[in-house]
Amino acid sequence: MARDRLAVLNAMMDQGVIPVFYHPDPAVCVKVIQACANGGAKCIEFTNRGDFAAEVFLEVTRHFAKADPSVIMGVGSIVDAPTAGLFIANGANFVVGPLLNPDVAKVCNRRQIAYSPGCATPTEIGQAQELGCEIVKVFPGGSVGGPDFVKAVMGPMPWTKMMPTGGVDVAEASLRPWFEAGIVACGMGSNLITKSLLDAQDYAGLEARVRDTVQLIRTIRGK
Repeated sequence: MARDRLAVLNAMMDQGVIPVFYHPDPAVCVKVIQACANGGAKCIEFTNRGDFAAEVFLEVTRHFAKADPSVIMGVGSIVDAPTAGLFIANGANFVVGPLLNPDVAKVCNRRQIAYSPGCATPTEIGQAQELGCEIVKVFPGGSVGGPDFVKAVMGPMPWTKMMPTGGVDVAEASLRPWFEAGIVACGMGSNLITKSLLDAQDYAGLEARVRDTVQLIRTIRGK
């Protein structure tokens, strides 16, 4: 079910960290996503990276529509408009990509779906803003300059809302410089949903890790 775009954006910013995850088994996806949601991160970015990913995504979104409607499913690794449309039809409430594609922005705007494209320069960020993107993904976060890049952009463009992915982990030494530089959220994959937790099927441990990360971000923000 489609959600209000502004409500989705506010939820992303409020939790501060967007778990980024993909697995070919819908049952594993459900357990991981529920653990993240229980830990306070209800906005989840499912990455479009495996064969038949759209079918897995559909099965997972159908599950949460009934089991836990508070979960907000988004899709990542989107590079073209047809794929964006497919996932929106399958229940995506926000779209994230590694690059900026105006055709994806047009599809998302038509359906009032939040779009966070990957940007690595002030020019790309400005183009994304002209296309109606409220939150831009800084990608790859650690490679484009890290928190210093965010500070540099926020000087002449203080209205910018940035969400780095790549180069961010759960440690305060990593999170604090990013948030103090001015980001509104960060995307986090294997640094949050670790291989060791997945291998052990330790979903309680994952829930605790997510909860601690969300709380640490709140503390850094002074909330």
